[in-house]
Amino acid sequence: MSSQPQNTTQLRELKLPAMAEAYELQAQQPKLQNIAFDDRLGMLLEAETASRKSRKLNRLIKVANFPEAASLEDLDARASRGLDKTLVAALSTCSWISRHQNLIILGATGVGKTWLGSAFGQQACRLAMPVAFHRVSDLYAAVVEAQLDGSLPSLKAQLYKPALLILDDFGMGEMTPAAAQVLLDVVDRRSRTGSVLITSQYPMEKWHGIFPDPTIADAVLDRVVHQAYKIQLKGESMRKLQGKKMIAET
Repeated sequence: MSSQPQNTTQLRELKLPAMAEAYELQAQQPKLQNIAFDDRLGMLLEAETASRKSRKLNRLIKVANFPEAASLEDLDARASRGLDKTLVAALSTCSWISRHQNLIILGATGVGKTWLGSAFGQQACRLAMPVAFHRVSDLYAAVVEAQLDGSLPSLKAQLYKPALLILDDFGMGEMTPAAAQVLLDVVDRRSRTGSVLITSQYPMEKWHGIFPDPTIADAVLDRVVHQAYKIQLKGESMRKLQGKKMIAET
């Protein structure tokens, strides 16, 4: 009597579902029985490893809360966009995150800042790095709500935790004194434990005026800007170009 059903059950009990499924598939292919045991075992282990990596990636992307799917492989790197391909390739390794450095992506509305920030974030997820994506105006609203319900320490802890914190559309929305203090606390902690990616349509020389308190502005910008890589996107609005393309295709 075959022990295959019992083996499959035990694999599932050991929380090795992909290995169990691969084992069942092997049992259905008689030719595989001629393969050496170690090789067959290796195939099962590869199936389980690949499945776990895929599940972890899906979890990281879901938790990060990206606004859209984006991949650096799909990046439009035309010269007119102002992208340095060598820099993008270097940043794609995410070693800057391991070194607790930052990345600033600047450009006019619609040029693809959010998409590019999301692409770098999802690349970090592929390398098993936790990421959190926040639109800055939504984060300011979350700070107000957290003040009211007493959950501000919990919110700050969430912002401390990921390897990469993405702050999208910096400069949009009103930064209250409380939000400015939270931002300072977060970037101060993260300067030692993680990285920040900021996208903004405002040039950096105008960032100081976004803060309600110049002292906090100095402290935040000192921690973020001076150890940051910078990408300045140029060209037409990608939304406008996509709109023209859709019209042309109709």
